[in-house]
Amino acid sequence: MSLLLGTTITISSNHWMMAWTGLEINTLAIIPLISKSHHPRAIEAATKYFLTQAAASALLLFSSMTNAWFTGQWDITQLTHPTSCLLLTTAVSIKLGLTPFHFWFPEVLQGSSMTTGLLLATLMKFPPTALLVLTSPSLNPTLLTTMAIASAALGGWMGLNQTQVRKILAFSSISHLGWMTIILLYNPKLTLLTFYLYCLMTSAIFLALNTTKITNLATMMTAWTKIPPLAATLMLALLSLAGLPPLTGFLPKWLIIQELTKQEMTPVATTIALLSLLGLFFYLRLAYCATITLPPNSSNHMKQWQTNKSVRIPITTLICLSIMLLPLSPMIFATT
Repeated sequence: MSLLLGTTITISSNHWMMAWTGLEINTLAIIPLISKSHHPRAIEAATKYFLTQAAASALLLFSSMTNAWFTGQWDITQLTHPTSCLLLTTAVSIKLGLTPFHFWFPEVLQGSSMTTGLLLATLMKFPPTALLVLTSPSLNPTLLTTMAIASAALGGWMGLNQTQVRKILAFSSISHLGWMTIILLYNPKLTLLTFYLYCLMTSAIFLALNTTKITNLATMMTAWTKIPPLAATLMLALLSLAGLPPLTGFLPKWLIIQELTKQEMTPVATTIALLSLLGLFFYLRLAYCATITLPPNSSNHMKQWQTNKSVRIPITTLICLSIMLLPLSPMIFATT
């Protein structure tokens, strides 16, 4: 309830103090969820998360106070002072985990459970993204484009060397944040559409991984022996998150590249499209481990005696949407 309250306060507020209050409520609400397992790694993740978010919130408050000092305005949309714009961009980048402020996110996600990691990767990113969208006319285009390209590059590059699934999804999140940020100044609605589709696909993958109890590549090789249909659809959801054409994840990348080309930013569009190939490599490796690779056991041990056959309805609905939403894209644009 506190998470929903904090998110609602931030995205519906028009005053910087209320937006800051919502962010603080969110931070304080997620910390017990991170540390509830009482494992030393979970406590470490909660401490890292608290220190990072507290520093980012203090910087955001300092930015709004500086803007109010020079302009007399506490309105979120009236951010006009250059120093305040720079401080706000830094604060929101720390909260989101954009490069070069990304160091905390993979560590915190690795120390959390799958359900808490799902909240960190989706719901907790919504209020900072909403603040970026509200203040987008005042932000520095060069700074945002540089951070976006760096995030796409680092998210793909660092994900290549990982064996822990949560860390791979963390670097995937950083890479997708680069795609959202690069189009922010030119089409904020497209940023929100990309964020919504990213949340949809990531939720499907996190819930499927939680159902099959997968934490790394070694345990992912046993997914086919537990629930074969779920493993097959998990492969398609991973390829959708990679952005392959017949699937849902292709829609935001297609539209972002189209919009960047309209804005005469063809070199930037080419660069970020090529950088997405780095991420495609580890998505393909995950899909390969989930479906094609089998564990090195004899044929007697291929099937487990006791497997969890119950796949809940939300997982199937989310996976279907994250795979087959592309044909419905004209309807999405008709409603927007």
